Formats: sequence, C-alpha cells, structure tokens
Amino acid sequence: DRLRSRGLGDVYKRQIISSGSSKDARWRNSSKGAKSAERKFHMKKNKTLEMVQLAVLIAIMLILAFTPLGYLRIGPLAISLMTIPVVIGAMILGPAGGAVLGLVFGLTSFYQCFAGDPFGAALVAMNPFFTFLVCIPTRTLMGWLSGVIFKALWKIDKTKTVTYFVTGLLGAFMNTLFFMSTLMICFGHTEYLQSMNATGANLFMFAVAFCGINGALEMPMSCVVGGGVAKAVSVALKKNAAIEEQ
Repeated sequence: DRLRSRGLGDVYKRQIISSGSSKDARWRNSSKGAKSAERKFHMKKNKTLEMVQLAVLIAIMLILAFTPLGYLRIGPLAISLMTIPVVIGAMILGPAGGAVLGLVFGLTSFYQCFAGDPFGAALVAMNPFFTFLVCIPTRTLMGWLSGVIFKALWKIDKTKTVTYFVTGLLGAFMNTLFFMSTLMICFGHTEYLQSMNATGANLFMFAVAFCGINGALEMPMSCVVGGGVAKAVSVALKKNAAIEEQ
C-alpha cells in the first residue's frame, strides 16, 4: 500500500510539474506574440508618420513652387528656397525621403522652364533633354546625398546638433554645384551662355560668377533655417516617442 501510495504521489507530482511547465510555455508564447504584435504596430505607426511628414513637406514645396516665395528672381537665375524643405526631409526621413523631395524640387524647377522663366525657356528651346538633366537628376542627387551625409556626420558628432546645420549648408552647396556643373557641361559651349560671358573668362570662372551669388545667398538660409527646423522637429519627435513609451 505504501509503495502504491508513493507511486500515485509521484504521478501526481509529475502531472503538477507538467501542468506548470505547459502554463509557462503558453505564457512565454503569448508574451512573444504580444511583443511581436507591438513591434509590428509601432513599425506601421512609424511608417504612417513618415508618409504624413513626407506629404506635408511636398505640400510646402508645391506652395513655394507656385508662389513667388519659392523662386526669387535676381538676374537670369533665381534664388531658390526649395532646398530648405529638401534638406529638412533628408535629415528627418533619411536618404530615400531626401531623394523624393529632391525629385519634387527638380520637377517644379523643370516646370518653371515652361511657365515663364526666361532663362529656363531659353534652355528648353536649345535642348529639352539637357534641360531635363540640369533640373531633375541634380536635385534628386542632392536630396539623397544630404540624407547620406547627415547619417555619416551623426555618427561622429558628439553634440548631435552641429550635424543639422552642416547638412543644411552642404545641401545648398551641392544644389549649386550640381546645377552649375551640369549646366556648363550641357550648355557651356552654346552661344547663349557664351554671350553672357562678356569678360571672356574661362568656363570655370564664368560658372562661379554666374551661379556664385545665388549659392552664396542660398547656403546661409539653408544652413540656419533648414538646420534649425530639422533639429527642432527631431527633438519634438523624440519627446513624443518617449511620452508614448511611458
């Protein structure tokens, strides 16, 4: 009887242990499932937020493009404020977001060539395809590289602040550099641009003089406004994320 009782007790203990183990396993599986679902929810939420931010920046760019605010006419070229939302998006959304915004910038710039911009209209009349190259790939590349540069600088910037303003400055610089270089490669030999080179300077010096004033004005604005806004938005997004986690 004792042996039988002990045997039944061992069986009962094993059943309790087995039941406890299965409960622990179910709890672990449910916990893993909950964490996985939470991760998916946050990923979907972040993606939605990024799409909203991108849409807002595109809307701002379209408002700038179709009002006098976006392109300030000084001489044959225009000082563009369109670089500012591009670099802001590149810093907040990354290289892909910067490329999309740069593409929007390029498309609106190309549209200006058909909407009363005398300089752009002259380029289209000479070669529409070259004008396309001057306007669109240059701005798309600028937006993408702004995001790449920001990511690279972020890793070495201990202040986590200087990077914003440096990227804003470099974004405007690249915009001028890419536009100027492509313009001179595609149209530097034409009589139209040569007629503007009254001093007979070499092509490089003429390009610097031709586009330098625009770049000199765009770079400080992009640095201060673009860097400042991107920093402020990033801080606000981090605070909001911290509040949601609590």
